[in-house]
Amino acid sequence: MLLSKSELEALAETYDRWHVSIYMPAKVEGDAVLENPIRFRNLLDHAEEQLVDGGLRTPEAKELLAPARGLVEDEVFWQQQSDGLAVFIAQGIARKYQLPLRFEESVVVSDRFHLKPLLSVLSNNGRFYILAISQHETRLLQGTRHQISEIDLDDREGVPRSIVDVLKWEDPEERIQLHTGTETVLDGGVAAVFHGHGVASQDDPKEKILRFLHQLDAGISDLLADDDAPLVPVADGFMVALYREANTYPHLTDEGVRVQPQDLSLATLHSRAWSIVEPLFGQAEERARDVYHHLQATEPERVSNDIEEVVQAAAFGRVDGLFVARDAERWGTFDGDTGDVELHQTHHAGNRDLLDLAAVETMVNEGWLFVVDEAQIPGEGPVTAVLRW
Repeated sequence: MLLSKSELEALAETYDRWHVSIYMPAKVEGDAVLENPIRFRNLLDHAEEQLVDGGLRTPEAKELLAPARGLVEDEVFWQQQSDGLAVFIAQGIARKYQLPLRFEESVVVSDRFHLKPLLSVLSNNGRFYILAISQHETRLLQGTRHQISEIDLDDREGVPRSIVDVLKWEDPEERIQLHTGTETVLDGGVAAVFHGHGVASQDDPKEKILRFLHQLDAGISDLLADDDAPLVPVADGFMVALYREANTYPHLTDEGVRVQPQDLSLATLHSRAWSIVEPLFGQAEERARDVYHHLQATEPERVSNDIEEVVQAAAFGRVDGLFVARDAERWGTFDGDTGDVELHQTHHAGNRDLLDLAAVETMVNEGWLFVVDEAQIPGEGPVTAVLRW
Protein backbone atom coordinates (compact mmCIF):
# COMPACT_ATOMS: atom_id res chain seq x y z
CA MET A 1 0.00 0.00 0.00
CA LEU A 2 1.30 3.45 -0.93
CA LEU A 3 1.67 5.69 2.10
CA SER A 4 0.08 9.09 1.58
CA LYS A 5 -1.18 11.93 3.72
CA SER A 6 -4.75 10.63 3.37
CA GLU A 7 -3.57 7.22 4.59
CA LEU A 8 -1.90 8.88 7.57
CA GLU A 9 -5.08 10.81 8.36
CA ALA A 10 -7.14 7.61 8.18
CA LEU A 11 -4.75 5.89 10.58
CA ALA A 12 -4.72 8.89 12.91
CA GLU A 13 -8.50 9.15 13.12
CA THR A 14 -9.16 5.61 14.36
CA TYR A 15 -9.83 5.22 18.07
CA ASP A 16 -10.28 2.04 20.03
CA ARG A 17 -8.91 0.50 23.21
CA TRP A 18 -6.54 -1.76 21.27
CA HIS A 19 -4.25 -0.48 18.53
CA VAL A 20 -1.08 -2.37 17.61
CA SER A 21 1.74 -0.61 15.72
CA ILE A 22 4.69 -2.73 14.59
CA TYR A 23 7.88 -1.40 13.01
CA MET A 24 10.61 -3.65 11.66
CA PRO A 25 13.76 -3.09 9.61
CA ALA A 26 13.71 -5.61 6.77
CA LYS A 27 16.50 -7.59 5.15
CA VAL A 28 16.37 -7.22 1.37
CA GLU A 29 19.35 -9.19 0.05
CA GLY A 30 20.73 -12.71 0.19
CA ASP A 31 19.85 -15.41 2.68
CA ALA A 32 19.19 -12.77 5.34
CA VAL A 33 15.71 -12.23 3.85
CA LEU A 34 14.76 -15.57 5.42
CA GLU A 35 15.03 -13.89 8.82
CA ASN A 36 12.20 -11.44 8.08
CA PRO A 37 9.15 -13.67 8.75
CA ILE A 38 10.80 -15.11 11.86
CA ARG A 39 11.48 -11.67 13.30
CA PHE A 40 7.98 -10.51 12.39
CA ARG A 41 6.46 -13.52 14.15
CA ASN A 42 8.48 -12.66 17.27
CA LEU A 43 7.15 -9.10 17.16
CA LEU A 44 3.59 -10.42 16.91
CA ASP A 45 4.27 -12.60 19.96
CA HIS A 46 5.47 -9.48 21.78
CA ALA A 47 2.32 -7.62 20.70
CA GLU A 48 0.15 -10.44 22.01
CA GLU A 49 1.92 -10.29 25.36
CA GLN A 50 1.31 -6.53 25.58
CA LEU A 51 -2.36 -6.96 24.72
CA VAL A 52 -2.85 -9.62 27.39
CA ASP A 53 -0.88 -7.62 29.97
CA GLY A 54 -3.14 -4.66 29.16
CA GLY A 55 -6.25 -6.67 30.00
CA LEU A 56 -7.34 -8.31 26.74
CA ARG A 57 -8.20 -12.01 26.97
CA THR A 58 -5.77 -14.32 25.15
CA PRO A 59 -8.33 -15.62 22.60
CA GLU A 60 -9.32 -12.02 21.80
CA ALA A 61 -5.69 -11.00 21.40
CA LYS A 62 -5.08 -13.90 19.01
CA GLU A 63 -8.16 -12.99 16.99
CA LEU A 64 -7.08 -9.35 16.74
CA LEU A 65 -3.63 -10.33 15.45
CA ALA A 66 -4.84 -13.10 13.12
CA PRO A 67 -4.70 -10.98 9.90
CA ALA A 68 -1.07 -10.11 10.59
CA ARG A 69 -0.24 -13.70 11.52
CA GLY A 70 -1.29 -14.67 8.02
CA LEU A 71 1.64 -12.67 6.61
CA VAL A 72 4.18 -14.93 8.32
CA GLU A 73 3.58 -17.73 5.80
CA ASP A 74 3.21 -15.44 2.76
CA GLU A 75 6.41 -16.18 0.82
CA VAL A 76 5.63 -13.74 -2.00
CA PHE A 77 5.15 -10.90 0.50
CA TRP A 78 8.55 -11.49 2.11
CA GLN A 79 10.28 -11.54 -1.27
CA GLN A 80 9.07 -7.99 -2.02
CA GLN A 81 10.38 -6.04 0.96
CA SER A 82 11.78 -2.53 1.15
CA ASP A 83 14.10 -1.34 3.93
CA GLY A 84 11.35 -0.99 6.51
CA LEU A 85 8.00 -2.62 7.29
CA ALA A 86 5.20 -0.92 9.23
CA VAL A 87 2.06 -2.87 10.19
CA PHE A 88 -1.03 -1.47 11.93
CA ILE A 89 -3.72 -3.65 13.48
CA ALA A 90 -6.96 -2.75 15.23
CA GLN A 91 -10.52 -4.03 15.16
CA GLY A 92 -11.42 -4.22 11.46
CA ILE A 93 -8.07 -2.69 10.39
CA ALA A 94 -4.95 -4.44 9.10
CA ARG A 95 -2.60 -2.30 7.00
CA LYS A 96 0.99 -2.79 5.96
CA TYR A 97 3.50 -0.45 4.34
CA GLN A 98 6.89 -1.32 2.85
CA LEU A 99 8.94 1.87 2.90
CA PRO A 100 12.46 3.17 2.16
CA LEU A 101 13.11 3.74 5.87
CA ARG A 102 15.18 1.66 8.27
CA PHE A 103 12.91 1.63 11.31
CA GLU A 104 14.00 0.81 14.81
CA GLU A 105 12.31 -2.45 15.75
CA SER A 106 9.35 -1.71 18.02
CA VAL A 107 5.87 -2.76 19.11
CA VAL A 108 3.46 -0.20 20.59
CA VAL A 109 0.03 -1.07 21.97
CA SER A 110 -2.13 1.96 22.71
CA ASP A 111 -5.56 3.46 22.08
CA ARG A 112 -4.20 5.08 18.88
CA PHE A 113 -1.68 4.03 16.29
CA HIS A 114 1.91 5.12 16.89
CA LEU A 115 2.78 7.00 13.68
CA LYS A 116 5.82 9.20 14.32
CA PRO A 117 8.31 6.75 12.73
CA LEU A 118 6.39 7.25 9.47
CA LEU A 119 6.63 11.01 9.54
CA SER A 120 10.10 11.09 8.02
CA VAL A 121 8.40 9.82 4.86
CA LEU A 122 5.62 12.42 4.93
CA SER A 123 7.37 15.45 6.41
CA ASN A 124 8.53 18.46 4.42
CA ASN A 125 12.14 17.30 4.29
CA GLY A 126 11.93 13.56 3.97
CA ARG A 127 10.49 12.13 0.79
CA PHE A 128 10.49 12.31 -2.98
CA TYR A 129 9.54 10.23 -6.01
CA ILE A 130 11.40 9.22 -9.14
CA LEU A 131 9.50 8.52 -12.35
CA ALA A 132 11.77 6.54 -14.68
CA ILE A 133 10.48 6.42 -18.26
CA SER A 134 11.77 4.47 -21.23
CA GLN A 135 10.22 2.81 -24.28
CA HIS A 136 10.37 -0.52 -22.44
CA GLU A 137 9.25 0.27 -18.94
CA THR A 138 7.77 2.81 -16.55
CA ARG A 139 9.00 2.67 -12.96
CA LEU A 140 7.95 4.72 -9.94
CA LEU A 141 10.31 4.83 -6.98
CA GLN A 142 9.98 6.40 -3.56
CA GLY A 143 13.08 7.75 -1.90
CA THR A 144 14.36 9.39 1.26
CA ARG A 145 17.77 10.84 1.99
CA HIS A 146 19.28 7.42 2.60
CA GLN A 147 17.08 4.82 0.91
CA ILE A 148 15.06 4.17 -2.19
CA SER A 149 12.54 1.49 -3.11
CA GLU A 150 10.32 0.69 -6.06
CA ILE A 151 6.53 1.01 -5.91
CA ASP A 152 4.78 -1.94 -7.51
CA LEU A 153 2.74 -0.66 -10.46
CA ASP A 154 1.58 -4.04 -11.75
CA ASP A 155 -1.83 -3.75 -10.12
CA ARG A 156 -2.24 0.00 -10.63
CA GLU A 157 -4.97 0.49 -13.18
CA GLY A 158 -4.46 3.47 -15.44
CA VAL A 159 -0.66 3.52 -15.18
CA PRO A 160 0.79 2.23 -18.49
CA ARG A 161 4.00 0.29 -17.98
CA SER A 162 5.37 1.06 -21.46
CA ILE A 163 4.47 2.83 -24.69
CA VAL A 164 3.38 -0.55 -26.06
CA ASP A 165 0.61 -0.70 -23.45
CA VAL A 166 -0.90 2.41 -25.06
CA LEU A 167 -0.21 1.75 -28.74
CA LYS A 168 -0.89 -1.99 -28.87
CA TRP A 169 -4.59 -1.33 -29.45
CA GLU A 170 -3.80 0.42 -32.71
CA ASP A 171 -3.13 -1.22 -36.07
CA PRO A 172 -0.57 -3.95 -35.22
CA GLU A 173 0.90 -3.65 -38.70
CA GLU A 174 1.71 0.02 -38.19
CA ARG A 175 5.41 0.65 -37.66
CA ILE A 176 6.11 3.71 -35.57
CA GLN A 177 9.44 5.44 -35.66
CA LEU A 178 10.29 7.51 -32.58
CA HIS A 179 13.62 9.31 -32.91
CA THR A 180 15.06 10.05 -29.48
CA GLY A 181 17.72 7.59 -28.38
CA THR A 182 20.03 4.85 -29.48
CA GLU A 183 18.29 1.58 -30.28
CA THR A 184 15.51 -0.11 -32.25
CA VAL A 185 13.04 -2.28 -30.39
CA LEU A 186 10.36 -4.48 -31.95
CA ASP A 187 7.70 -5.39 -29.41
CA GLY A 188 4.20 -6.64 -30.14
CA GLY A 189 4.30 -5.32 -33.69
CA VAL A 190 5.36 -1.84 -32.62
CA ALA A 191 8.83 -0.75 -33.66
CA ALA A 192 10.44 2.16 -31.82
CA VAL A 193 13.54 3.56 -33.48
CA PHE A 194 15.68 5.94 -31.41
CA HIS A 195 18.42 7.76 -33.32
CA GLY A 196 18.55 11.35 -32.06
CA HIS A 197 16.61 13.41 -34.62
CA GLY A 198 14.52 13.21 -37.77
CA VAL A 199 11.16 11.57 -38.49
CA ALA A 200 10.38 8.79 -40.94
CA SER A 201 6.71 8.04 -40.33
CA GLN A 202 3.45 9.17 -41.91
CA ASP A 203 2.09 9.97 -38.44
CA ASP A 204 3.78 12.36 -36.06
CA PRO A 205 5.72 10.16 -33.59
CA LYS A 206 5.69 12.98 -31.06
CA GLU A 207 1.88 12.76 -30.90
CA LYS A 208 2.08 9.03 -30.25
CA ILE A 209 4.60 9.50 -27.46
CA LEU A 210 2.46 12.27 -25.99
CA ARG A 211 -0.56 9.97 -26.02
CA PHE A 212 1.44 7.54 -23.93
CA LEU A 213 2.75 10.27 -21.63
CA HIS A 214 -0.69 11.84 -21.10
CA GLN A 215 -2.02 8.45 -19.99
CA LEU A 216 1.04 7.97 -17.80
CA ASP A 217 0.55 11.40 -16.24
CA ALA A 218 -3.13 10.69 -15.59
CA GLY A 219 -2.27 7.47 -13.80
CA ILE A 220 0.61 8.92 -11.78
CA SER A 221 -1.31 12.09 -10.88
CA ASP A 222 -4.23 9.97 -9.67
CA LEU A 223 -1.89 7.75 -7.64
CA LEU A 224 -0.24 10.79 -6.03
CA ALA A 225 -3.42 12.86 -5.89
CA ASP A 226 -3.11 14.08 -2.29
CA ASP A 227 0.67 14.15 -2.22
CA ASP A 228 3.06 17.09 -2.18
CA ALA A 229 6.41 15.32 -2.50
CA PRO A 230 8.74 16.29 -5.37
CA LEU A 231 8.64 14.04 -8.43
CA VAL A 232 11.89 13.77 -10.42
CA PRO A 233 11.53 12.65 -14.05
CA VAL A 234 14.29 10.37 -15.37
CA ALA A 235 14.46 9.72 -19.11
CA ASP A 236 16.42 10.82 -22.16
CA GLY A 237 16.19 14.55 -22.84
CA PHE A 238 13.51 14.24 -25.52
CA MET A 239 11.23 12.20 -23.25
CA VAL A 240 11.77 14.48 -20.23
CA ALA A 241 10.75 17.51 -22.31
CA LEU A 242 7.63 15.77 -23.60
CA TYR A 243 6.65 14.49 -20.17
CA ARG A 244 6.91 18.02 -18.83
CA GLU A 245 4.48 19.04 -21.59
CA ALA A 246 2.03 16.30 -20.57
CA ASN A 247 2.47 16.63 -16.81
CA THR A 248 -0.29 17.86 -14.45
CA TYR A 249 1.30 16.80 -11.12
CA PRO A 250 2.03 20.15 -9.41
CA HIS A 251 5.27 19.05 -7.73
CA LEU A 252 7.27 17.87 -10.74
CA THR A 253 10.80 19.21 -10.32
CA ASP A 254 12.05 21.83 -12.75
CA GLU A 255 15.16 19.75 -13.28
CA GLY A 256 15.18 16.13 -14.41
CA VAL A 257 17.78 13.42 -14.86
CA ARG A 258 18.30 13.30 -18.62
CA VAL A 259 19.57 9.79 -19.23
CA GLN A 260 18.09 6.43 -20.12
CA PRO A 261 17.07 5.05 -16.69
CA GLN A 262 18.27 1.54 -17.49
CA ASP A 263 21.79 2.96 -17.85
CA LEU A 264 21.90 3.83 -14.12
CA SER A 265 22.19 1.57 -11.11
CA LEU A 266 19.58 2.03 -8.39
CA ALA A 267 22.19 3.70 -6.17
CA THR A 268 23.21 6.14 -8.92
CA LEU A 269 19.58 6.87 -9.75
CA HIS A 270 18.96 7.71 -6.10
CA SER A 271 22.06 9.88 -5.90
CA ARG A 272 21.24 11.85 -9.05
CA ALA A 273 17.65 12.47 -7.96
CA TRP A 274 18.65 13.40 -4.40
CA SER A 275 21.03 16.05 -5.75
CA ILE A 276 17.96 17.68 -7.35
CA VAL A 277 15.57 17.54 -4.38
CA GLU A 278 18.02 18.20 -1.53
CA PRO A 279 18.28 21.94 -2.27
CA LEU A 280 14.46 22.14 -2.38
CA PHE A 281 14.19 20.53 1.05
CA GLY A 282 16.98 22.74 2.40
CA GLN A 283 15.32 25.93 1.18
CA ALA A 284 11.98 24.98 2.75
CA GLU A 285 13.58 24.13 6.09
CA GLU A 286 15.61 27.34 6.09
CA ARG A 287 12.46 29.38 5.46
CA ALA A 288 10.78 27.63 8.39
CA ARG A 289 13.73 28.40 10.66
CA ASP A 290 13.64 32.05 9.57
CA VAL A 291 9.94 32.21 10.50
CA TYR A 292 10.70 30.73 13.92
CA HIS A 293 13.55 33.15 14.66
CA HIS A 294 11.53 36.15 13.45
CA LEU A 295 8.58 35.27 15.68
CA GLN A 296 10.84 34.47 18.61
CA ALA A 297 12.19 38.02 18.38
CA THR A 298 8.93 39.83 17.58
CA GLU A 299 6.03 37.69 18.88
CA PRO A 300 7.53 35.21 21.37
CA GLU A 301 4.07 34.05 22.44
CA ARG A 302 3.75 32.42 19.00
CA VAL A 303 6.61 29.94 19.51
CA SER A 304 6.83 27.22 22.11
CA ASN A 305 8.95 24.22 23.09
CA ASP A 306 6.80 23.34 26.09
CA ILE A 307 5.48 19.85 25.39
CA GLU A 308 2.18 20.32 27.16
CA GLU A 309 1.45 23.60 25.37
CA VAL A 310 2.54 22.17 22.00
CA VAL A 311 0.34 19.08 22.37
CA GLN A 312 -2.69 21.16 23.31
CA ALA A 313 -2.13 23.60 20.46
CA ALA A 314 -1.59 20.82 17.90
CA ALA A 315 -4.71 18.94 18.97
CA PHE A 316 -6.84 22.06 18.52
CA GLY A 317 -5.35 23.03 15.14
CA ARG A 318 -3.29 25.97 16.43
CA VAL A 319 0.14 24.79 15.22
CA ASP A 320 1.29 26.36 11.98
CA GLY A 321 4.50 24.32 11.91
CA LEU A 322 6.58 21.95 13.99
CA PHE A 323 10.16 20.80 14.39
CA VAL A 324 10.24 17.40 16.10
CA ALA A 325 13.11 15.08 16.99
CA ARG A 326 12.99 11.87 14.98
CA ASP A 327 14.29 9.55 17.72
CA ALA A 328 12.80 11.18 20.84
CA GLU A 329 9.71 9.97 22.70
CA ARG A 330 7.69 11.56 25.47
CA TRP A 331 5.01 9.27 26.85
CA GLY A 332 1.80 10.40 28.50
CA THR A 333 -1.90 11.01 27.99
CA PHE A 334 -4.03 13.75 26.47
CA ASP A 335 -7.69 14.38 27.22
CA GLY A 336 -9.31 15.77 24.07
CA ASP A 337 -12.30 17.09 26.01
CA THR A 338 -10.46 19.04 28.69
CA GLY A 339 -7.11 19.57 26.97
CA ASP A 340 -5.30 18.10 30.01
CA VAL A 341 -1.84 16.67 29.33
CA GLU A 342 -0.12 14.24 31.69
CA LEU A 343 3.52 13.22 31.24
CA HIS A 344 4.76 9.75 32.21
CA GLN A 345 8.26 8.41 32.67
CA THR A 346 7.80 5.30 30.51
CA HIS A 347 5.44 3.73 28.02
CA HIS A 348 2.71 1.43 29.32
CA ALA A 349 -0.68 0.28 28.13
CA GLY A 350 -3.02 3.22 27.77
CA ASN A 351 -0.53 6.03 27.21
CA ARG A 352 1.04 7.27 23.98
CA ASP A 353 3.98 9.21 22.62
CA LEU A 354 2.91 12.85 22.93
CA LEU A 355 5.44 13.92 20.30
CA ASP A 356 3.70 11.52 17.94
CA LEU A 357 0.35 13.12 18.77
CA ALA A 358 1.67 16.66 18.21
CA ALA A 359 3.35 15.78 14.89
CA VAL A 360 0.40 13.87 13.46
CA GLU A 361 -2.14 16.53 14.48
CA THR A 362 0.05 19.24 12.98
CA MET A 363 0.17 17.44 9.64
CA VAL A 364 -3.54 16.58 9.66
CA ASN A 365 -4.35 20.24 10.29
CA GLU A 366 -2.25 21.38 7.28
CA GLY A 367 0.77 22.55 9.26
CA TRP A 368 4.33 22.12 8.03
CA LEU A 369 6.50 19.50 9.70
CA PHE A 370 10.25 18.88 9.82
CA VAL A 371 11.53 15.68 11.42
CA VAL A 372 15.18 16.31 12.33
CA ASP A 373 17.86 15.27 14.80
CA GLU A 374 17.20 16.73 18.23
CA ALA A 375 20.36 18.85 18.03
CA GLN A 376 18.92 20.60 14.96
CA ILE A 377 15.71 21.74 16.65
CA PRO A 378 15.59 25.52 17.26
CA GLY A 379 15.13 26.26 20.92
CA GLU A 380 15.50 23.55 23.54
CA GLY A 381 14.05 20.09 23.85
CA PRO A 382 12.65 17.54 21.39
CA VAL A 383 9.93 19.76 19.89
CA THR A 384 9.40 23.38 18.86
CA ALA A 385 6.17 24.78 17.47
CA VAL A 386 5.23 27.89 15.55
CA LEU A 387 1.68 28.75 16.61
CA ARG A 388 -1.07 30.24 14.47
CA TRP A 389 -2.36 32.34 17.34
